[in-house]
Amino acid sequence: MARVRVRQHVNPLSHKYQTPIPPPNWYQIYASVTQPLHLDIGCARGKFLLQMAHLHPQINFLGVEIRQPLVDEANEHRDRMGLTNLHFLFCNINNSLSSLLESLPAGVLKWVSIQFPDPWFKQRHMKRRVVQPELVDLLATHLVEEGIVFLQSDVESVAIEMRDRFLSHPRFQQQHSELWLETNPFPVPTEREIATLAHKKPVYRVLIKIAK
Repeated sequence: MARVRVRQHVNPLSHKYQTPIPPPNWYQIYASVTQPLHLDIGCARGKFLLQMAHLHPQINFLGVEIRQPLVDEANEHRDRMGLTNLHFLFCNINNSLSSLLESLPAGVLKWVSIQFPDPWFKQRHMKRRVVQPELVDLLATHLVEEGIVFLQSDVESVAIEMRDRFLSHPRFQQQHSELWLETNPFPVPTEREIATLAHKKPVYRVLIKIAK
C-alpha cells in the first residue's frame, strides 16, 4: 500500500474540526473491552501503537489523530495484522475527549501518551496546542489510581509547558527526580523519536503519575 501523503499540521480550531465525534461501541471494537487501555493522543501513522499492540495483547490500545487519512491507513495496517486490541479514531481530541472517556468501561484507562505534538511556535497559535487545562482535568478524572502519563517532545519549551500543565493539577506528580528522563520507558520509539535521535538532537521526556 502506498504511503498516504497529508499536511504536516492541521489547525484544530478550524470550523471543520469543531464537531465532537460520537463514541464508538467499544464492545464491537475490542475483543476484550475490559482490558487496561493505553490512549495515545496524536498517534500520526500509528506505527508506535501497531508495534505496542503486537507486543502486548493483554492491553487495549487507542490512537486518536486529527488527520483522517492517517487514521484510515493505520486501521488498514491493524486489520492486516489481525490485531483485536487496537483501534484508531479520527477526531479533535480537545472537543471529543470527554465523551470518549465517559463511554469507556469504568477503570480501564491506565496509560496516556502524548508524543511530539505539533509545537505551534507563534504566540497567537499556542491555543492550538493539544495539552490544555481542560484535557488535563479530564485525564485526572478518568485515569485509574497510579495511572501513567508519558510526555515527550523535541522542543524544550513545548515539553516544559506540557509538564507544567499536568503538574499544576493536584492529582498529578512527576515520577523521577531528574529534570528529564534519559530513556523512553516504552519498548517502542515513535518515528519522530527515531529521526530526532538519529540527528543527535535531544528529546525531552517526562513520566507523570496519578497521586495516591
